[in-house]
Formats: sequence, C-alpha cells, structure tokens
Amino acid sequence: AGNTLSHAEGSVVGSLEYAIGPLGAKLIMVLGHTKCGAMMGATQTMLNAQKAAEGGAPAQRTTLDKLLHGLAPVAQQAQAELAPGASAEEIAAHVVKVNVF
Repeated sequence: AGNTLSHAEGSVVGSLEYAIGPLGAKLIMVLGHTKCGAMMGATQTMLNAQKAAEGGAPAQRTTLDKLLHGLAPVAQQAQAELAPGASAEEIAAHVVKVNVF
C-alpha cells in the first residue's frame, strides 16, 4: 500500500539491502507521485485519529489503518506546515512531498 516504508522490516528493505550489497547498485531512487491513494489514506487515518481523540471515542483500527498509521508522523508534519483548516486533499498532496523529500 504505497510508500509505507516506515519500519526497517519486510521485503522492501531486504530488496534494497540485496540491491546495494550483492548486486552493487550505486543508485537507489525514491519516488512519489501526485494523488497517491496511500498518502490520502494516511492523511485520513491521521485526521480520524485526531477527531476520535477530541471526542474521546477510540479510533477504529483495521489492518489497513495500522499500516497507514506508520505514516502518521509524515501526515502530521505536512498538516503543521500548511495553514490551519487545510482540507484533507491539500494535506495529502503535501504529504507526498514531505514523505519523499
């Protein structure tokens, strides 16, 4: 589900280690794209958690929510860098930039 390399585990990290180790890759490219569904999902997960915290109700935690929760710090940073009241779409668009750069 998108660029969710928020923990140093799993096949993505193993693949990168193999590429730079045994294969000797000299360049690894980290790419992002606009209108990324994973970044929108991470943004919505973060916003839902904020609403749940304000209302005292626990946020629902599906397996996908748990995966996207790993991107919450990036979504929070993007939200903080924008004007108060930014829409979910504006935040998600900025999350793509923050997550890659």
